[in-house]
Amino acid sequence: MKLYYKTGACSMASHIILNELGIQFELDKTDTEAGKTEAGEDFRKISPNGYVPALVNDEGDVITENPAVLQYLADQMPDAGLAPPNGTLERTRLQEALNFVSSELHKSFSPFFSGTALDADAKQLAEDGLGRRVAHIERSLADGRAYFLGDTFTVADAYAFVVLNWTNFIGVSLDAYPKTQSYMARVAARPAVVKAMVTEGLIEPGQAA
Repeated sequence: MKLYYKTGACSMASHIILNELGIQFELDKTDTEAGKTEAGEDFRKISPNGYVPALVNDEGDVITENPAVLQYLADQMPDAGLAPPNGTLERTRLQEALNFVSSELHKSFSPFFSGTALDADAKQLAEDGLGRRVAHIERSLADGRAYFLGDTFTVADAYAFVVLNWTNFIGVSLDAYPKTQSYMARVAARPAVVKAMVTEGLIEPGQAA
């Protein structure tokens, strides 16, 4: 398999899951603005939408969109338990969580990454919107569960962790969400997460996330 990624972007969730599964894979760092990969390919010929992740499986099929890529990877090794079986309510809950992260949490960061400076009112509005989404995760963790959907790490946690980690780059604190902070620390300590962050240059080898 081959994963087209951008450092620290949502594609890191797929990178984490590939590490969790121990699947042999290649990485190709992608400049989405230029539309070029590190190997010199025209990325828009691989993924016409021009954004990561894009996963090429061993048969040469290209899979895009984070929820789809993550579930596809989990289903390659169902015994790893990274996604519940298809057709179960638990799988529907996973899809619910992935869609929340994709359409709500992920998108709430858009104002911060728009390339346009936010004035005080716009910044407050964006922070309030982000806060409402983080509050949903905080409520989900209120029953003492270790991960987003329960006591088992799933692909939803890889995606949620990557997106929530962006708060470190936009100067938004998670201090008001202690359960979410603990959750982030728990996920960050997983060897697969550490390995992905080191490989993408976000942390130094031996450094805690």
